Amino acid sequence: MNFDDFKVKAGQWRKRLTEVKTKNPPDGFTWYGYDILANVDHVDGLLSGDSRDLLARVAGERIADIGCADGDLGLLFADLGHEVDLIDWPSTNWNGMRGVRRLTGLLESPATVHEVDLDSQFALPSDRYGLVVLLGILYHLKNPYFVLDKLASHTRYCLLSTRIARYTKAPKTDISELPVAYLLTPDECNNDATNFWIFSAAGLRRIVERCGFRIVAMRQLGDVKASNPADAEHDERAFLMLESTRI
Repeated sequence: MNFDDFKVKAGQWRKRLTEVKTKNPPDGFTWYGYDILANVDHVDGLLSGDSRDLLARVAGERIADIGCADGDLGLLFADLGHEVDLIDWPSTNWNGMRGVRRLTGLLESPATVHEVDLDSQFALPSDRYGLVVLLGILYHLKNPYFVLDKLASHTRYCLLSTRIARYTKAPKTDISELPVAYLLTPDECNNDATNFWIFSAAGLRRIVERCGFRIVAMRQLGDVKASNPADAEHDERAFLMLESTRI
């Protein structure tokens, strides 16, 4: 499937999910509060040329949606015929993973839900994947190197997004060309103690390459002039398509 076709499917899927969630209000929890499927547009801007056939390349192969929230994106892959592992951890998931379990059941999806603590020396549910989706998760990890290194040995491709920064906040220091990461205080970014490492663009490139990936494409959006690790108005994101050099 070409990514143009996938975008059309994603638009149809969004309408279906909205209908299902509206007709089935959760009891004792709330659905995930952010628009996961907005990432489809960001990935659309990332992919060009042959890389737009990414989903055709992994046809028939297993897909993992890691940090899946309520599973909106992973469940779309399952609906399109992929075997899918939906991976998250209850203590850091928006609703303790009740949303992804409920939505998987409502849709009668064949996707499987797994509790995996990425801050442990974890094992993946499956040994081999065609694609791993890791969107908006890297800066929540205590040990991003371990996670990326693990994934490079188990997946052919990875779609990755994370927050990055060009400057530290105070004192303002330009880190854009340095292969570094900034460690946040518990309340420094969105008052969320699960936010840890904010990489510079150079640091992000360095870590994915050291961990066994080749960068196929990279796109930066948001505040691409004065981003810092903490302020909402100076938020910059990087989206990457990665290919393992080990598989």
